Amino acid sequence: MSRRIALVIPTMDRGGAEKQLCLLAENLPRDAFDVHVILLTRDGPRSESLRAAGIPVTVIGKRFKADPTALFRLRRELVRLKPDVVHTWIFAANSFGRAAARFARVPTIMASERCVDPWKTESHFWVDRRLAKITDTITTNSTGVVDFYADHGIDRNKFCVIPNGIEPRSGKRIERDEAFARLQVPLDRKLILAVGRLWPQKRYRDLIWAAELLGTTRDDTTLVILGDGPQRGELLRFRDSVTIPERVRFAGTRHDVAELLPHADLFWIGSEYEGQSNSLIEAMQAAVPVVASDIPGNRDLVLPGVTGMLVPLGDTADFARQTMTLLESPELAANLGKTAQKRIETEFTVDAMVQRHAELYLRSR
Repeated sequence: MSRRIALVIPTMDRGGAEKQLCLLAENLPRDAFDVHVILLTRDGPRSESLRAAGIPVTVIGKRFKADPTALFRLRRELVRLKPDVVHTWIFAANSFGRAAARFARVPTIMASERCVDPWKTESHFWVDRRLAKITDTITTNSTGVVDFYADHGIDRNKFCVIPNGIEPRSGKRIERDEAFARLQVPLDRKLILAVGRLWPQKRYRDLIWAAELLGTTRDDTTLVILGDGPQRGELLRFRDSVTIPERVRFAGTRHDVAELLPHADLFWIGSEYEGQSNSLIEAMQAAVPVVASDIPGNRDLVLPGVTGMLVPLGDTADFARQTMTLLESPELAANLGKTAQKRIETEFTVDAMVQRHAELYLRSR
């Protein structure tokens, strides 16, 4: 008899946690698991693949931060479904979902913390600590996340670290000249890519400054930022105040990132906090040398001098220096890229991620 699993997450936006949940839901063996996805707040583009795979998606429709009616509707849905396991993802769903699962008398309650969250206040951590007492397991993708929550009073033995999974590279291959043309970058320039939501967490101001420092030294580099978000207007104004479009371009949301990545000379990520960045994993999978901020989530992936380079958070000059080193040492850069690619192919597979979750679900009450 299959186990019924209810995966609860706030939305189906194009975020990293949402992507991992979809990969999990779509790849759990159908003969062993009956998977349902519940969206606490609203639907989003990632639901398309779930529905195409025949996975039921239910939207609860939480209207505001502390909407009590959402808790009652979620509890009612769980009573109707009668899942063996409720597995919640991200703070809002972790809060509402675990409480609703307890009220619905679900046998096994799991949560998932995907990121180091310095934005949380003591009130948030109080909620986390209280709900941890009714939680059987908290999955995460990073030892840095475990350390962060242990420092805030949650038993580290509650956690199970399961690295993100990434699908094998697929899709058509394009030539370098086509990639550069799509990005409107001249072929004679060195291409640096950064991918992610335009959001303060990603610290794109640091990358813009680093690109200007690098550009004044070499004058042949272009940073292209792929993604969109609420900071777009502000970052464009900031770019125009400190540098020129030839050195920093914004390319918006793209659906051809996998085709563009192999043609980048370098990949940058300067985030203030991460769990395990999917964009960083994808760059490493494409054998692109990476320069990353030295934070817990990135440390899990980037071994300095082996699979990439780490720089102190906010150190724009070091971003430029490390990049200069790799651009002037193409053999070193290629070796870092190849070693990183091998590590991703062996340690960060979808099969391994799904198998680890399946084992947890099968061990549940």
